[in-house]
Amino acid sequence: MSVHDVRLFGDQIAASRLEARFSAVRATSLLRLAIEDLFAGKIALVSSFGADSAVLLHMISQIDARTPVVFVDTGQMFPETLAYRDALVSRFGLADVRSVTPDPGRLSAEDPEAFLWSHDPDRCCDIRKVAPLAAALEGFDAWITGRKRHQAATRAALSLFEAEGDRVKVNPLAGWSASEVIAYLRSHEIPPHPLVAKGFLSIGCLPCTSRVAPGEDPRAGRWRGRGKVECGIHAGTLDAGSDI
Repeated sequence: MSVHDVRLFGDQIAASRLEARFSAVRATSLLRLAIEDLFAGKIALVSSFGADSAVLLHMISQIDARTPVVFVDTGQMFPETLAYRDALVSRFGLADVRSVTPDPGRLSAEDPEAFLWSHDPDRCCDIRKVAPLAAALEGFDAWITGRKRHQAATRAALSLFEAEGDRVKVNPLAGWSASEVIAYLRSHEIPPHPLVAKGFLSIGCLPCTSRVAPGEDPRAGRWRGRGKVECGIHAGTLDAGSDI
């Protein structure tokens, strides 16, 4: 199957066919296939440079360090995350890392005091993360995520390929466990995110991220106590032209 088949069949049919054909392929092989064949020149890795991000970043550096990497700097990231981003970019020789930011006009109108997260976290995510990512992914046929089934109950049925309108999302690490991530980092002597040792197992924006207690899902520390489990970038089709 090629990218032409994806365009021909559209969203869910294309994703299902890709899933059926490549479900047994190892993560590194799947990633190489997506970057070099299925979506050559039309795929990006979206990375938070968070707790597990170094795995995919290292993998793509070994396949093609020129692969676009999109990082959404919401303006409310941990300083440790920004430092970790810079360290990994240098260490892996990543040649096309695109740090995108929220629209200043929208922030001025809706979040002038940078406190929207406290009373409307969904809207805060919309304007600080979802909208900038939607704009950054225009022109791409596919994007790569680092989501895994073990991270939360809402991700338990995660597929390797997902439909997103005319685009396809690729989740090479969907079946990986936390121990496999740790083993990969250790085998390649990759330093972990500095906040992991402090109990932060899923790292997003500073105001909405807390430590995770033993036995909790890795994402339990995100938006704790708010009944919110996702930022919104995986809630539907990203559309930079809509009032998201």
